[in-house]
Amino acid sequence: MTTATANAAAATEGSRIRWSDLAPFIALAVIVILGALINSNFLSSANLVNVITRSAFIAIIAVGATFVIASGGLDLSVGSMMAFVTGIMIMVMNGLAPSFGNWAIVMGAGVALVVGALCGLFNGLIITLGRIEPFIVTLGTMGIFRAFITFMTDGGSLPIDRSLREAYRPVYFGDFTGIPYPVLITLGVILVAAFLLYRTKYGRRVTSVGSNAEVARFSGVHVGGVRTTAYVIQGLCVAVAAICYVPRLGAATPTTGQLWELQVITAVVIGGTLLRGGKGRVWGTVAGALILEVIANVMVLSDLVSEYLVAAVQGAIIIIAMLAHRFTSSR
Repeated sequence: MTTATANAAAATEGSRIRWSDLAPFIALAVIVILGALINSNFLSSANLVNVITRSAFIAIIAVGATFVIASGGLDLSVGSMMAFVTGIMIMVMNGLAPSFGNWAIVMGAGVALVVGALCGLFNGLIITLGRIEPFIVTLGTMGIFRAFITFMTDGGSLPIDRSLREAYRPVYFGDFTGIPYPVLITLGVILVAAFLLYRTKYGRRVTSVGSNAEVARFSGVHVGGVRTTAYVIQGLCVAVAAICYVPRLGAATPTTGQLWELQVITAVVIGGTLLRGGKGRVWGTVAGALILEVIANVMVLSDLVSEYLVAAVQGAIIIIAMLAHRFTSSR
């Protein structure tokens, strides 16, 4: 191959990759336009703020899942982990409220971060040390975490202490210069994650391990440590999402976070992260989370498709996204 041919091929490849990275944002723009055409109320400021705020939970957890999937892993337990962390957080806050007042909220949030990190560490160590497929491990912990929250709530609801509700409500319902706090927290998580994945040695190791673990190991990369750390990041992101989520409903139940793992994986995949690992797209993941929430919102605002089919539509989206990935890979 001549130099000119090689340069032309490289230019073509670079152009293809750039279009591929832009695809989630183009799809989001198209869906927003369709939503505006279907219902004029879709573009109202109140509705758009509601959509963006509601997408914050999935977006935060999906950012953590980007690290796990890019490293060649998978976590099916995030929804159940979310419920478990939420339950622990509320129990701690309720127990500390009589002695520490509103400071119990801060303490409960700290405990949530620790518990989330430990849950992620638990998943990561079993996968790396036990050499068990991530699908099997996280399928098991999904059942464990869900059983724990069901036991903690006795099959019912675990509400926040009344004395803490008013002080905690602004974390979800409040805003700073018109921007809801969950959106600001999500933006902070995104910026930290993007820096970690794109600008640090650890981020490069995540994608190298996901691309080819054996080559990475021969290059001196501690594959087990990289993957375990990715699961810890996932657990921390789940905890941050739980901190934002608790004031919304003010309680934890056995159904909290149910089927969120489907939405998280879908957001990551349609955002451009390869399910087999080796490529991670943090900003694309956020676009994927917004796409899912916008589609659900449009379904609620229109009479074209029943809102009860939201999960079916999300399932179809992940299948279509995987087919698109396979087609582009074969090309």
